[in-house]
Amino acid sequence: MKRMDTLTKYLTKEFIKLQLLCQVIFIFLFLMIDFVQKLDDFLGKKVTDVGVIISYFLYKIPYIMVQMIPVATLISVIVLFRLMKNNREITALKACGINIIKVSHTVIIISLFISLFTFLLSESVVPYTSSKSNGIWDTEIEKQDPTKFYGSDQIWYKTSDAIYWIKQFDSVRNIMENPVFHFFDDNFKLIKRIEAERATWQGVAWVLENSTVQEMQEDGGYRTSIFKILTLDIPETPDEFRKKIKQPEEMSYSQLKTYSETVKSEGYNNSGYLVDMGVKIAFPFISLVLTILGIPIALELKTGGLPLAIAAGIGLSFLYYVILSISSSLGHSGVFPPFLAAWTANLLFIFAGSYLMMTVEQ
Repeated sequence: MKRMDTLTKYLTKEFIKLQLLCQVIFIFLFLMIDFVQKLDDFLGKKVTDVGVIISYFLYKIPYIMVQMIPVATLISVIVLFRLMKNNREITALKACGINIIKVSHTVIIISLFISLFTFLLSESVVPYTSSKSNGIWDTEIEKQDPTKFYGSDQIWYKTSDAIYWIKQFDSVRNIMENPVFHFFDDNFKLIKRIEAERATWQGVAWVLENSTVQEMQEDGGYRTSIFKILTLDIPETPDEFRKKIKQPEEMSYSQLKTYSETVKSEGYNNSGYLVDMGVKIAFPFISLVLTILGIPIALELKTGGLPLAIAAGIGLSFLYYVILSISSSLGHSGVFPPFLAAWTANLLFIFAGSYLMMTVEQ
């Protein structure tokens, strides 16, 4: 028992040390690449305030960290077990009658905690810091208005006394498809609702086609009127609907769920948002999945040594992101159901990892 406790402490210490080292390296590389890619933007927009640039990249670090944790975890696992194998420590453990699979349980449990930490970080810190970094980019670099929306086609726009829902906005022709406008009084009570087939910008106002107007009467009831053509009196111009959309990482799971339910209650398809919700749950736990996959790779790879094992780990990480991207895209387009779109990559890798673990010589 004492021997196992010592081994557990050793594995925990070495694994966490490697995890932190890999994380620092990957974050640094990510920031350097991102800086080089955006250097032309900084110069083109004549951004000379170093503080703005530094703040932008500092606020991006939590998001980068969440993205890099799975890769850092896999590389840490591969390096740890490969070094133990190269140093004959694995052979010594087997000679002492210690089961290698039981030894790996320590690293798997740590990876589970890393996955939970990743989820908490993406829920509590990343939405705030991502909003700040994107806000700095929009307002300080792109010089845009900070108003934001979520949804590439569907727009949910809120003012002090109204809420607009636009299923699709054509920014080239300045046309809203299937817009719904809600107007409220000071007590946030609905006083008017307008639903139209289309709204077209005519230079000074929006003109609605085939619209239905429900307006509150003095007795508290609503009168319904139908108009073939109706001029809408709102202050927003097409420029207000060309702003940058709000990204999924800028919202927590609960916020995204609330928005998804709102979309559904309006009678629109919310499957794309269900995919994003699923990814928010599935992605953090890939660290655990990659750990299960990385252990047999480190132990059973016969040739190439540590460099090849690390290269294999990086390749597998890249493959995971590719599969996740493809399945998510298929989910957003409606080809895959939300669950399958979010969890396909995890399921494929957990099956592969479980199979390889069963082949490890114990």
